[in-house]
Amino acid sequence: MTEKPEIKVAILDLYDGIANEGMRGFQDILKRYKAEHHLNLTYQIFDVRRKCEMADLNFDIYISSGGPGNPLETEGTEWEKKYFNLVNKLEDHNLSNNSNKKHVLFVCHSFQLMCRYYKLGDINMRRSPSFGVLPVNKTDLGLNEPLFEGLAEPFYAVDSRSWQVINPDEKRFNELGMQLVAIEKERPHIDLQRAMMAIRYSDYFFATQFHPEADAGGMKGMLLREEKKQEVISEHGEVKYKEMLERLDDPDKITHTQHTLIPNFLDIAVGSALGVV
Repeated sequence: MTEKPEIKVAILDLYDGIANEGMRGFQDILKRYKAEHHLNLTYQIFDVRRKCEMADLNFDIYISSGGPGNPLETEGTEWEKKYFNLVNKLEDHNLSNNSNKKHVLFVCHSFQLMCRYYKLGDINMRRSPSFGVLPVNKTDLGLNEPLFEGLAEPFYAVDSRSWQVINPDEKRFNELGMQLVAIEKERPHIDLQRAMMAIRYSDYFFATQFHPEADAGGMKGMLLREEKKQEVISEHGEVKYKEMLERLDDPDKITHTQHTLIPNFLDIAVGSALGVV
């Protein structure tokens, strides 16, 4: 019996040693996907910011996490130089004649870094942190985005950020052939720019400003902490806070997004690694 080919995943941990639910979420999804599809799938975690660790090109798939802090102030740091050096190498690899294209998913802080890198919009600090289970709207282009297949319009996702990317530069998007595929849900009563929430950078690079790896259990634990509870109530009100807790028990909301978006990404990325796409 022929041994199954190994599919190697690199998880780039940008949390800088801060306790989080994200890294567990990514690993849970990968373990579940491996079992469901009977794959020889392995992953390795790189502590990018705290230990300056970086993956090389010997992986098939890359997942770059969220993380704390200002995405503008780390420009020029050693870890960032290594990070964008890898991004450049991956881009070059994917533009070459290599058939095994390498797919990358960028999440939240990574999304913001990449938007800064490509100069796609304005990055600023939110008036108050966004935290909770919130609806995300697909754009017209997003209606045909393969990673959104199976998600409703709007769909629900975990949002957890103090920073945001707004004012998309349409000229830059067109120049680079990139697509804005999701935005923050409109709030007509608030006169604020809607943040960009997901971008298709290329056939192989995709990014979300929300957290598709988040699960209902981890999120509920965070929402029930007094500090987070007050944060959400002050931003969205008590009624919305209770609504968020109810949404966590709805299998069509967070659970569905967690079981859909990253598995869709893996379907394409694994297919590419195995040479079947």
